Amino acid sequence: MRKKYISVIFITWLIILFRITVFRSNFNLNHLFLNGKLNLIPFIELQRILVKGDLWQFIYLFIGNIIWFIPFGFMMRILTKLNKLKIAICALILSFLIELMQFIFGTGISELDDLILNTLGALIGMMIYHWIALLIAQRKQNHLSQ
Repeated sequence: MRKKYISVIFITWLIILFRITVFRSNFNLNHLFLNGKLNLIPFIELQRILVKGDLWQFIYLFIGNIIWFIPFGFMMRILTKLNKLKIAICALILSFLIELMQFIFGTGISELDDLILNTLGALIGMMIYHWIALLIAQRKQNHLSQ
C-alpha cells in the first residue's frame, strides 16, 4: 500500500518536473529544432552568472538542479530493487532526456552541468533514504532491546 502512494507521488513529481523543465509557457511544436541552445562546457554559464553578480540566479540554477532530483533518488530506492549505480544511471538518462527535449522544443538551454547536478541530486536522495533507513533500523533495535 505504501508503494502505491509513493508511486502516485513519483508520477506527480515527474509531471511537475517535465512541466517546469520542458513544457514551459514558451513550448511550441511549430518551432522544433529551431530555438534549442546547447552548452557542452560544464559550469561555464554558472561561472558567468556568478561573475555577473547574480547570486540568486546562480543559487536557483545550481541548487535547483540538485534539489529537483533528490526525490528521484529517494523514491527510486523505495520503489525499486535497483542498486545505487543503476539508479544513478537512470537519473542521468532522465536528465539527458529532459535536456534533449529542451533542445528539440527550444524551451531551455541544454547544458552538461545540468546532467551532472541532476545526477548529484539523485545521489543525495539515495543517501537521505539510506540515512532514514538506518535511523528506523536503529530505533527498532533500541525498542527491541528495551
